[in-house]
Amino acid sequence: MNQLVDDAATSPAGGRRTVLDVRDLRVQVDTARGTAAIVNGLSYSVAAGETVAVVGESGSGKSVSVMALLGLLPGHARVSGTAAFRGRDLLAMSEAELRTVRGNGIGMVFQDPMTSLNPVLTVGRQLTEGLLAHGRAGGRRAARARAAELLADVGLPDPKGALDRYPHELSGGMRQRVVIAIALSGDPALLIADEATTALDVTVQAQILELVAGLQREHGTGVVWITHDLGVVAGTADRVLVMYGGRCVEDGSVDDVFETPAHPYTRGLLGALPALHDDDGADGAPAERPDLVAIGGTPPPPTDLPAGCVFWPRCPVRGDERCATEQPPLVPVRGGGPVPHRAATFYGDRLQQAEVGA
Repeated sequence: MNQLVDDAATSPAGGRRTVLDVRDLRVQVDTARGTAAIVNGLSYSVAAGETVAVVGESGSGKSVSVMALLGLLPGHARVSGTAAFRGRDLLAMSEAELRTVRGNGIGMVFQDPMTSLNPVLTVGRQLTEGLLAHGRAGGRRAARARAAELLADVGLPDPKGALDRYPHELSGGMRQRVVIAIALSGDPALLIADEATTALDVTVQAQILELVAGLQREHGTGVVWITHDLGVVAGTADRVLVMYGGRCVEDGSVDDVFETPAHPYTRGLLGALPALHDDDGADGAPAERPDLVAIGGTPPPPTDLPAGCVFWPRCPVRGDERCATEQPPLVPVRGGGPVPHRAATFYGDRLQQAEVGA
């Protein structure tokens, strides 16, 4: 097994140790319509204690990119690149090796707990199964005691009683807490949350977000948060990576990307985000709220991506003739903070000072 990074490796997050380093990740699938290029050259890193959010529309490749890391894609998918975790390449591991990592070094929280939990097994059985498989309990009695502790850690009421309940007997928020407890049962260095709060109401969503943040602060876990909800990103992430058409079109700190977006797609996403409150005007009356701006058109199919910039057919700016035929590389944006701010556009500096479509 190739050694890719060691424990001294660092990420842009303040020199902290890197727990995951993804380089040039690509996923292709042959279909009746041709080869679908679902993920195209994705690179990013996650440090201990850091939250990296991956955002974009449905079909942008967010979920596929993390499923590829854990070997959860169907066998006909072709995956290439490297994904260094604890000095080893996840993409080069055998299925047996990946089983030692999944649920142990890396925890995964899926979007729908009703499909990720087995409906015919009790909560206790599903929690203890992982503990016993990874040798984290001395026997079934010790595993059951540890399972109750995990449920208490994630704030589930009556954790001992919950061990004997089935998933359908729990609310959506309680089921998601169970899924998080399972993901954390192996003391993972990395937690991947794929749309983990999308199906929950806003109150439960806030509780889950605070739960993950608290556990992260306590254990120093790196988090990859896959979402299309920019409100969640603003409140939880340190860095954000914006995906479109299987490519990263912008990345940087949350403050830089939200305050000075340099790619027209990022600006389009932010323009479609409603304000949570109105600032008072000079006379004390509510200030006029800006209109929401929709992004025209639809994302390209992965079997027919544009030759140039992947966003060019929908771009309201059309600021450079090269966009139609050349793929702009990710380049640094002027004025970024200590965390690198990059955008895949030929005119990012100009866009930062103007409204899209102006």
